[in-house]
Amino acid sequence: MYICRMSRLKSYTVNEATKNLEKYCVYQERCYKEVFNKLKTMGIVIDAQEIIVLHLLNHNFLNEERFAKSYVRGKFNVKKWGRNKITNELRRRDISAYNIKSGLNEIDMDMYLNTINLLVKKKIATVKSENEFVLRKKVTNFLLSKGYEISLVIDAINDVLKK
Repeated sequence: MYICRMSRLKSYTVNEATKNLEKYCVYQERCYKEVFNKLKTMGIVIDAQEIIVLHLLNHNFLNEERFAKSYVRGKFNVKKWGRNKITNELRRRDISAYNIKSGLNEIDMDMYLNTINLLVKKKIATVKSENEFVLRKKVTNFLLSKGYEISLVIDAINDVLKK
């Protein structure tokens, strides 16, 4: 039986820590890195961490492919992030290339292009510049910071400005 110490105030048995992590994973999809960080902040020893993570995997509380798909859907639909920014954030969380690709397949290409056009129109409406070069630069920089591909951004700007 492992006893895991967080501080002088609280210590956890493996069962208590497992129940806490189950709740943590049920509340929202988590990746391995987030779970290991949580275990570290709880002060769980390494041997117990492995036991807890294996339990979470075996009981389907932790699933990286499901996390990647959920993350992609959320960031695209809610925050309107592009594929580049989403990919970089998933890499930062140590998600495998296979799971990243699987997650990015959740984005419908027509919806992706429509979102780019919508963002271009909204940004053009807010930019206060009479110079077309400055306008294009500001809109392009905005969409690149959101993680959209340069070729798609340029095409969308050209389409909107031609109308």
